[in-house]
Amino acid sequence: MSDLPILGAALTVNALETHRKLMLEKPRDLELQDFSAGEVLNGDWMPLVERAKTLLEGHEGRVGIHGPFWGFAIDTVDVDVREVVRKRLLQGLDVCEALGGTHMVVHSPYSTWDHNNLDNYENARARKIELCHLTMKDAVRRAEAIGCELVLENIEDKDPHARIELAESFASQSVKVSIDTGHAHYAHGSTGAPPVDYYVKAAGNTLRHIHLQDADGYADRHWVLGEGTINWHSVFGALSKLESEPRLIIELRDHSGLPASIANMAALGLAQ
Repeated sequence: MSDLPILGAALTVNALETHRKLMLEKPRDLELQDFSAGEVLNGDWMPLVERAKTLLEGHEGRVGIHGPFWGFAIDTVDVDVREVVRKRLLQGLDVCEALGGTHMVVHSPYSTWDHNNLDNYENARARKIELCHLTMKDAVRRAEAIGCELVLENIEDKDPHARIELAESFASQSVKVSIDTGHAHYAHGSTGAPPVDYYVKAAGNTLRHIHLQDADGYADRHWVLGEGTINWHSVFGALSKLESEPRLIIELRDHSGLPASIANMAALGLAQ
């Protein structure tokens, strides 16, 4: 990325209406976050999609959704639970297709416990990947068919490389890597993981999506960019070397901090 990157945002449809002018002033990528709950996916979500599409008239950035994640993991061992997870992922992709979305966030199955124990059991790493394939194989085929990328977001990941190995194991252009800067910073500060820029460097050009949030290394803060302790110069320095053009999605606890986040990164000369 030779020019200053353009920052996008993760918003609900209501927040999109509030920040519509900001999202349309430049080709800012958008992630809609209304569709992660099972109640929504089991209900009539089409009016919400239609409202979003109306608000997006004139929008030039890429659009996607945060996929379902509440109450499950993609490496579940239980065969019945696996069927529910499989259903949820396919429901999320139905939303993506209706919306014209090109990415869906899927949560990583790797935990701090895994970091210390996967090599404690024979074939545990391969088994974890096998379980994820059993859960995701239909979703991957569906994503390929509709031109959508499933991006695997770090949650508790201490090892930035394990999730990349999982993504590459699918051998599909529809399975890529996501990074959440606050999650990485938590892992760095609280579990001894590497700093955030190392996650970017590890992912390289498999990185197609990033949640930008500031934090303190202790919890999942989702603070305004520039109000925590993440070294943004190192993060954007690592991003500048990529050719994969990841979506740069600001994901805040309070959507009202979106303009300040963009302004703070612009003041540092890092983004616009």
